[in-house]
Amino acid sequence: MNGNQKSKSLIAQVFAGFLLLCFSLSCNFVTRAFVYVTVTPTASVTPMLSATPRPSRTPAPTLTPSATALEVGLYIPSKCEGQPIATVSPDLVQLEPTPTLLPESELSLADQTRILDDLSKVVSRVYLYPNFNGFDWNGEVKNIRTKVLSGMGTRDFYDALDNLLQALNDDHSQYQSPGVVKQMDGELAGHADFVGIGVLILPLVEKQSIVILAVFPGSPAEHAGLKSHDSILAVDGLPVMEKEVSNNWRIRGPECTATVLTVQSPGEQPRQVMLVRQRILTTVPVEARLVDTTDGSRVGYLMLPSFFDETYPDQVRKVLEELGPLDGLIIDNRMNGGGSSTVVKPILGFFSDGTLGHYVSRENRIPFTIEAESINNSQQVPLVILVGEDTVSYGEIFTGVLQDIGRAEVVGKNTLGNVEVMRSYAFLDGSRIWIAEERFEPPVSAVDWEKDGIKPDVAVDFDWSTFTFESDPCIRAAIDLLAKRK
Repeated sequence: MNGNQKSKSLIAQVFAGFLLLCFSLSCNFVTRAFVYVTVTPTASVTPMLSATPRPSRTPAPTLTPSATALEVGLYIPSKCEGQPIATVSPDLVQLEPTPTLLPESELSLADQTRILDDLSKVVSRVYLYPNFNGFDWNGEVKNIRTKVLSGMGTRDFYDALDNLLQALNDDHSQYQSPGVVKQMDGELAGHADFVGIGVLILPLVEKQSIVILAVFPGSPAEHAGLKSHDSILAVDGLPVMEKEVSNNWRIRGPECTATVLTVQSPGEQPRQVMLVRQRILTTVPVEARLVDTTDGSRVGYLMLPSFFDETYPDQVRKVLEELGPLDGLIIDNRMNGGGSSTVVKPILGFFSDGTLGHYVSRENRIPFTIEAESINNSQQVPLVILVGEDTVSYGEIFTGVLQDIGRAEVVGKNTLGNVEVMRSYAFLDGSRIWIAEERFEPPVSAVDWEKDGIKPDVAVDFDWSTFTFESDPCIRAAIDLLAKRK
């Protein structure tokens, strides 16, 4: 697979855990299919949290005028009450202390050699493509071994292994240092921890902006009235996109400092909004509501941002309980970058059951089996699933299997195909690799989803930044489909 032909989802770029936990993630970080396998015992050394010192000459925050129009009604997080509203030069935000997970001690030559050897053996044995996609795997491993024997620092060693896995160019496989592993585990458990305004975003290169996909509950963004589909054009007067480079880091910064965003809602003129940054500790919620219909039928809407949050099955269960029996359900996977089988399988179980496909490796064919759990009429309710170019991996598999067995119809754009399954192998220092080990085989058809993607039953072109929920063309098409099924 040519990585340049894939649309790399930016919704999610993190993954999880390294014990013998036998679950999978479907590719494109957060968007890949994983199963955990331990290669060697973990060392007693544990990661520790450190911080990059702030340069001593960084100018201190400067106070904004005390009574600007932007400050009227400004939401002040409770931790920031009583403090002056301060701003930080956007070009200095990136110089602020950034938590960095580092190993507690340097790796010895013997440990580096063992990790490299274990990694090389695993990839040579299980990688889905025996020819390594034309990459000189053995030659590059030899080059790294020579550098190790000549003396490499731990950070350089980790970077070399990361570059080695990236060079496979399958858009999936990745090496993670011990610090990254710890971060990914927290993300999968649903523990967000960052300072910012509380939005999930997607860069739009062609529009030189970023669009909001979801707003964190209780966040400065929610208090400021920012909504999904709003575009952020600038941060403190500086562009949020420059050519193909996203400057979304400018939104973040020290806690209790203010930032002024230039925001544009669909169909409206740009406006300026001031927000005070706070620490965000909540996860991106599953959005759910009833959709207005002309005939009074009860149609539900459920947006799944990803399958990389183990709180989502319980969230979806609660949503289905609260919505009650439905005449139809629209599941929005248009921005779903995939995630873990531990998340996708129970959610699939609300709508179907049985063997819904197979994982196929070089040597094995493993059934993808789902256990049913009925919430109200979730097993019978007519389903329409929305997809697009940012529907990736388990987002595609979830959609594809329900379409393939005739359980759901699909609306939107053809997905780009990114359904290889990743499995995880951990090493003695707590680092790990995710390696593309299997392809996914549909339950009924012989379609190659990696090659052809998921084809919608009703094609609808859409641009997330040009409509609101009420004017969403895909939701309209989905309602029309559900009406025909009565």
